[in-house]
Amino acid sequence: MPRFSVIVPVYKVQAYLHECLESVLGQSFPDLELIAVDDCSPDGCGSIIEEFAARDARVVPVRLPENVGLGRARNAGLERATGDYLVFLDSDDTLTPDALRAIAGRLAETGEPDVLVYDYARTFWSGRTVRNKVSAQLTEEGPAPFRLDERPGLLRLLMVVWNKAYRREFVERAGLTFPPGYYEDTPWTFPALMSAGTIATLDRICVHYRQRRHGSILGTSSRKHFDVFGQYDRVFAHVDAHPELDRWRPLLFRRMIDHFAAVFVKRGRLPRSARAEFLRKARAYHRRYRVPGGTPAVLGARLRHVLVGLGAHRAYRLLSALSRTRRRVLRLTAGLLRAARGGALRVHYRVQLLLPLRADRAVFSSHRGRGHGCNPGALESAFRAFAPHIRTAWIAEPEHHHTIPAVTQRLRPGTAGYWTALARSKYLVNNVGFDRRLVKRPGQVLIQTQRGTPLKHMGLDLQDRPAAARDTDFAELLRDADTWDYCLSANRHSTLVWERVFPSSYTTLEYGMPRNDVFQEATSADVARLREALGIPADAIAVLYAPTYRDYRRTQHRALDLDRLVDRLGPRFVVLARAHHTYGAPLADASNDRVIDVSGHPSVESLCLASDALVTDYSSLMFDYAGLDRPIVIHMDDRDAYEAARGTYFDLGAFPPGAVARSEDELIDIFATGHWHGSRSSQLRAAFRERFCPYDDGHAAERVVRRVVLGENAGLPPFVPFAERHPAASAAALLRPLGSGPPQDAPAAVPVPGGAVPLTETL
Repeated sequence: MPRFSVIVPVYKVQAYLHECLESVLGQSFPDLELIAVDDCSPDGCGSIIEEFAARDARVVPVRLPENVGLGRARNAGLERATGDYLVFLDSDDTLTPDALRAIAGRLAETGEPDVLVYDYARTFWSGRTVRNKVSAQLTEEGPAPFRLDERPGLLRLLMVVWNKAYRREFVERAGLTFPPGYYEDTPWTFPALMSAGTIATLDRICVHYRQRRHGSILGTSSRKHFDVFGQYDRVFAHVDAHPELDRWRPLLFRRMIDHFAAVFVKRGRLPRSARAEFLRKARAYHRRYRVPGGTPAVLGARLRHVLVGLGAHRAYRLLSALSRTRRRVLRLTAGLLRAARGGALRVHYRVQLLLPLRADRAVFSSHRGRGHGCNPGALESAFRAFAPHIRTAWIAEPEHHHTIPAVTQRLRPGTAGYWTALARSKYLVNNVGFDRRLVKRPGQVLIQTQRGTPLKHMGLDLQDRPAAARDTDFAELLRDADTWDYCLSANRHSTLVWERVFPSSYTTLEYGMPRNDVFQEATSADVARLREALGIPADAIAVLYAPTYRDYRRTQHRALDLDRLVDRLGPRFVVLARAHHTYGAPLADASNDRVIDVSGHPSVESLCLASDALVTDYSSLMFDYAGLDRPIVIHMDDRDAYEAARGTYFDLGAFPPGAVARSEDELIDIFATGHWHGSRSSQLRAAFRERFCPYDDGHAAERVVRRVVLGENAGLPPFVPFAERHPAASAAALLRPLGSGPPQDAPAAVPVPGGAVPLTETL
């Protein structure tokens, strides 16, 4: 008996059906049956289902002799279901990767509840994805499982069948089936939630709900939208048959009237000739099912209920029109206010530009308004340490202000203080460009710190890479480079690249990366403290997984099944999963306590210190991590696509910092056999470190401040030889030397460089 029966009713969706079925069969949790019900679809859906059934025994095809509609098609699937849990999926929607694994994990964690409610996101043809607006109701905090009485807010969610998993025994015991007609989810979902003895939630997007441009049933103008009345008759009939549910009548009444109002005001649903009739019928239902306590407390909702209760068709339309007009006026007013504020700030900035520079002020920013960190963060700390007469300020969005040291002034982009700082601070420090409206004044000193050592193509080298360049304005890029006074470089390779792809008259400071100074300064106590804060067990081997973004993809590239990875590696391993900040979504869900999402952690340097090894692909983080002298494994399963879209400056496969895996199984093998910290990996890392980390000795930030701020051209801290550097040791190395015990021969997955490898092959 399978764990899940996934029921997919199918009708006129041949363009989307392949993607839907593949999203189910490709799940990392394979214990399922897929019941695809062909509701006598007139297109090619039936053939598609048969093709899938022929190649995968888990597909159960059901062919109905006539079209019976969505509800009855689901019933046909129910009759054939044998799984422990029922999952419904509309045939133009998809399950997200690893959704069933997350659902199975949460079911086990919460004691096999009758109903598990999970989240969804709307996906649009443009590629835009928008999460459910009331997802806060799905929090996993608090007791679980629970009854609906304890979390009535769940009834605020969209009343659909496909955002829940139902225990089949519960469904059969409750006698739940789908009625015919539109809005068939309503008389299923309300009774299911009210009758469930145990409910749990999963705060994870498990379904992508496709928003079709045309063809959606509920978006079609038809009198069939009158079916909503009969569906609520069925809901209240269920309550009549179960007197213990009477307490839900006021809430059901409010949801019913809100639902009627939504159908009425939604453009395109009701034929114009039927609108008055619909509201008259809604008035009758208002009178039929109204109960004490059914009137909402919020003024707008109360007015809506009054209008439905009166059946005031023209008044409702008039108020709806007035409401739309009011919203437009508010938007227009807000736009005018923004324009006026922008004009005032421009005048303010021009005035500030006329005032003297403040030689004792420095302003810093990183990654366009993110928190205190990266090279600018290290330099800001160095300014305070080595040039204490300079007052520092940091530009960041308010949600990142907590990362800024208390002694540093906090500035919000676009404010008067922000423009004052840009106009009058002598020192400007950033790892990207400042506001393009910045006017660089004589006497101002701008330090471009960069964001690491470049592996992927940058700057002018993107001109023939349209996927990577996208909307880059190369003329603006050069104008920005012309404002730089200094550009930081970690090594000779970086210097050659920066001076060619950002050609201008700045001075390159080949001093190392300031953000890596902490690797030489940190102690074993610091490492232990960071691991404890992240929840890493004391005896665990923590692997930091930090892939970069893909220019050729709109969505995040999930190259690894992290749950499978930790399961195969064993209980001693944990994974710190850090998604690239451009995606805004984690690489892992919350169902596995050995996969820790660290995407929102403000300091990647702290994550490096807390980890025992790094797994990455083409991220520049590998160059920084090499300075820690800890094991690095490269995983690149899409090398050809990445090279075609972005391009790299040297062949990473020929000159890697450690073992190289080209598939998930190869990666697992590298860790399982110990090659990740074997002698060959150490040799590769040493060669890589010597070439790319010659100046990362803990004094890079000090050198920059002494040279740029204090004017010390001579007497800068000398570069510390590799033999005399002592980067913070990993926790695993302190427990047991990583060099003890692994195989000595190089595995096939680790290429041995055959001679000199040019640093900039494409220069």
